[in-house]
Amino acid sequence: MTAVTCVRTLRTALLQYHLNLCRSSSLQKDALLERQAQMMSRGLPKQKPILGVKQVVVVASGKGGVGKSTIAVNLALGLAANDVTKTVGLLDADIYGPSIPKMMNLKGHPEVSDKNLMRPLVNYGVACMSIGFLIEETTPVVWRGLMVMSAIEKLLRQVDWGKLDYLVIDMPPGTGDVQLSISQNVPISGAVIVSTPQDIALLDARRGSEMFRKVNVPVIGLVQNMSVFQCPKCNHETHIFGADGARNLAENLGLDIIGNIPLHVNIREASDKGQPIVVSQPQSNEAKAYLQIATEVARRLPISSE
Repeated sequence: MTAVTCVRTLRTALLQYHLNLCRSSSLQKDALLERQAQMMSRGLPKQKPILGVKQVVVVASGKGGVGKSTIAVNLALGLAANDVTKTVGLLDADIYGPSIPKMMNLKGHPEVSDKNLMRPLVNYGVACMSIGFLIEETTPVVWRGLMVMSAIEKLLRQVDWGKLDYLVIDMPPGTGDVQLSISQNVPISGAVIVSTPQDIALLDARRGSEMFRKVNVPVIGLVQNMSVFQCPKCNHETHIFGADGARNLAENLGLDIIGNIPLHVNIREASDKGQPIVVSQPQSNEAKAYLQIATEVARRLPISSE
């Protein structure tokens, strides 16, 4: 065999070797992708409706302190007030900072049914459940993630809600485990994003909106809280937190602003007394703003098939 023939034979062998390697690598890659897809399909939680609940509406914010819980409370009461034929529930999913018990003027521990399910506490015609009913008012919740998720699972699945047309969930602020778990485990009809007009809050509101889009939860719209302050003495209006930030954000995200809530002392006083403004001062301009939001939310929700 000549040197030229040897070189050609060697080249052919090397080429065949590389082809075999590429083919093997491609097959291994395809097999790996298939295994990953199978594992992900097994690992993703399957959404399971909450027994007796037709539609779930979550109220969320990218950061704390923007009035999310006040909006959730008055939204739930507004949904009930706008249509007396509808039954409404309110779930406090803010484990570390439960405020629904105080705002709804509810105290005490839930009773347990024969089926070992907790019965919600009721006030103003709205059934409520909160971790605040299970701990002392001044006791801090110092829990790690697994305990928090276990508590959320109990609040979702071990409560006898009866028959509800709407369940409003007051989410914790941010985009963490609780938001992700609820969004992936429960079919949510829509999310309401709450923000103040200031730039920092709007930046976090954008993150919240994008999170819901990633988990395929429809965003109903944006509520601009503390939109304007009106002096109680001279009625002069001041945009303390800015004027057009929320509107610009809504346009960029392709969302609608479904309501503007002013910064008003009546709202704060009513909430602190456990007499939300929608029920204690229903004819006030502030209450009418919440009722309008409730109307928009109900109008934009998909028609329930149940």
